[in-house]
Amino acid sequence: MENIKQTKVKKLLVSQAIGSMVNAKGWVRTKRGNKSVAFVALNDGSIIHNIQIVIDVVNFDEEILKLITTGSCISVNGVLVKSQGQGQSVEIQAKEIELYGTADPETYPLQKKGHSLEFLREIAHLRPRTNTFGAVLRIRHAMAFAIHKYFNDHGFYYLHAPIITGSDAEGAGEMFKVTTLDAKYPPIKVDGSVDYEEDFFGKPTNLTVSGQLEAELGALALSLVYTFGPTFRAENSNTARHLAEFWMIEPEMAFYDITNNMDLAEDSLKYFINYALENCIDDLEFLNKMYDNGLIERLKSIVNNTFERLTYTEAVSILENSKHKFEFPVKWGIDLQSEHERYLVENHFKKPVILTDYPKAIKAFYMKQNDDGKTVRAMDVLFPQIGEVIGGSQREENYEKLNSRIKELKINEKDLWWYLETRKFGTAPHSGFGLGFERLILFVTGMGNIRDVIPFPRTPKNAEF
Repeated sequence: MENIKQTKVKKLLVSQAIGSMVNAKGWVRTKRGNKSVAFVALNDGSIIHNIQIVIDVVNFDEEILKLITTGSCISVNGVLVKSQGQGQSVEIQAKEIELYGTADPETYPLQKKGHSLEFLREIAHLRPRTNTFGAVLRIRHAMAFAIHKYFNDHGFYYLHAPIITGSDAEGAGEMFKVTTLDAKYPPIKVDGSVDYEEDFFGKPTNLTVSGQLEAELGALALSLVYTFGPTFRAENSNTARHLAEFWMIEPEMAFYDITNNMDLAEDSLKYFINYALENCIDDLEFLNKMYDNGLIERLKSIVNNTFERLTYTEAVSILENSKHKFEFPVKWGIDLQSEHERYLVENHFKKPVILTDYPKAIKAFYMKQNDDGKTVRAMDVLFPQIGEVIGGSQREENYEKLNSRIKELKINEKDLWWYLETRKFGTAPHSGFGLGFERLILFVTGMGNIRDVIPFPRTPKNAEF
């Protein structure tokens, strides 16, 4: 077979090089035809659309053509010509075909269209070959790129927070332990407890739930930093909104107050979504057609609307006076549920909402306390369909107040000595937030389950791939 440099399908479909010899490589989506001519839809993952390969049957080995079935992988040399059919502007008249890999029609699980998302989760090793997951993964890539571009262009430095940590940033305690000790026969102290001094790190360690605390250290030297990495929660939850392993974007900014924090959150979210609209429109149109016919309109509404800003107390008042029947009753001091958040966004304001000044009792120890003694300078960004997409706050920079709050919550001060020291040596006002990457991808794609926006979901009893 003549050695011709491969051209991606994405470029071939807009190529003006009619009449030239080209090479396309990819996987067969469909094959149809008759005894004289065969039509193969070829896709290489670069775009949701296929390129049609026209095969003059008489010019090829019949046994090879029989092996070209849905799922098989081929390389084609041929002439790029204007398409005679509808649905594409160009096609390839095949001259040479090399079969890389076959796919037995009797056992290949993606023979037919219309598989359920539940079924596709069971074959996560193959589901990227479907239109749906190809679109989701391309959008996921575009959003990751947009995130790095946005923060780089705004003067932020990318900080790599540790994945193995000795602290619990959230105080939740639901963490995955990291140890080299023998699970059956760990070393035991005289008092009967496990002797972690014999462990690899000499102390109990876990997979991180957040890179925030480490990012704060970076911000108090570089001013503007962000982390973007995997985080882990050992919650035994099987909802459509929870994963045991997920990715977080966590910017931390020295000299930012809560208002600056809200401004950054709103501006960055609009940038990410607008980037998707400008660079992923083919995939978005497919998802809009197949899963959520209001998707593109909803994305545009985020970009074109100013986010509504109000306090938690004002939000509770609106909810209490709404006469809407909620599953979870509303009163001041509760942690708002998704139904409450979505009512504010979808029914009351009909646009994204940023809530601030939450009760101190339901928020983390590191949030800056307000003068009223009851609330903290927290900030949550609420989106339609999703609810909370960003959670953040101005951080408590006062050593005495922070130390007092840690003691109040009975958090082990020894695990956070380094965090407290930053309030002793050149403390500064600072703020930050966490953006759940999969939550963002859920919103941008219109998918209904968080397991369908990450390549290999980690959930209770599921770590197959």
